[in-house]
Order: sequence, then C-alpha cells, then structure tokens
Amino acid sequence: MSTEAARLSARDRLLASADELFYREGVHTVGIDRIIEHAGVAKATLYNTFGSKDKLVEAYLLSQHANTADRISRALQRYRTPRTRLLGVFDAQGEIFTDPDFHGCAFVSATSEAHAATVEQAATEYRLWVRALFTELAEQVGARSPKTLAYQLHLLYDGASVSAGMDPGGRAAETARAAATVLLDAALTSTS
Repeated sequence: MSTEAARLSARDRLLASADELFYREGVHTVGIDRIIEHAGVAKATLYNTFGSKDKLVEAYLLSQHANTADRISRALQRYRTPRTRLLGVFDAQGEIFTDPDFHGCAFVSATSEAHAATVEQAATEYRLWVRALFTELAEQVGARSPKTLAYQLHLLYDGASVSAGMDPGGRAAETARAAATVLLDAALTSTS
C-alpha cells in the first residue's frame, strides 16, 4: 500500500478499492475478500463501515454519480452559450472515453450484473440526474419541447457510452455530438 493510500481513512480506502476493482472487473466478479485485501483493511471494517457488499456497491455507484456530475459541471463552465453548453455535455463525455482505463458506463455494467434494489436505485438516481441536466439545458436553449429533446439526447448519451465501451478508439462521442446537433437544430427550427 502506498504512503498516500495509508493516509486515507479506511472508508476512503474501501471506496477507492471498490471504484478501481468494481469498475475494471465488475461488481459481481469482485468479491469482498479482494476489496478488503486491496484496501488493506480488516473484514470487520468493511462490515462496520458499509454493512454489506450491496451497500458498498451502492456507495461506489453514488461516488461514480458524484464524480460524473462534477466532471460535467466543470466542463460546462468552459462554454458561454446555452447551445454550446448543451452540446458540451457530449464533449465532456468524450473526454472520459479517451482515458485508457475507460470500461464503459459503471451504471450499465452494475445493473446488468447485479439486480439488487440498491444498485437499481443508484442507477435510477443517476439517470434522473442526466435527464434533468438535458432538460434544463434544452429549456435554456429554447427548445419547443425540452423534455422530448432531453429524452432524445439522453438516448444518444447512453448509446455513446455503450458504444465507446465496446469499441475503444471509436468515434462515439463525436458521432453522438453530431447527432445531438441535428436534433437540437430541428428542435429550434420548429419553434420559429
């Protein structure tokens, strides 16, 4: 364990281990013993901190959600107009696709592997956040039907994530952004 890792609290080490191992290998595949060993904590620490593997998976997904929301929010600060902010979501998404450690959407992976209520709830909350973000941006840009446009953009966002996970080095983000531009232009033209 590195000196930096030793300075983290046991909870933070468990979450960091879960983040690395669950994301890379899957929530179902990685057992509690691997997480404990990787984090350098006792089994009792995991259970005293989280109570169960399901609760650790939930904490991992909530952390993924917070990190994604923060990353996208920071990226959108670069853009000055409602239009560029809306399309900037796909630019921000594309930035993560270039990471060599990108393995697709953590929420898609987790829900396909584990059908626990905590996993489903965390995934639902994340998806509601994505949809609300697109709805807010569609309203700001003046789309005739912001909820419809948001739903369409959310489909592109999800599809780009799945495609990038299955086709590393592809052009998923650029293609999704181009399709989003067409949808956005159509949503704005129909308001005239």
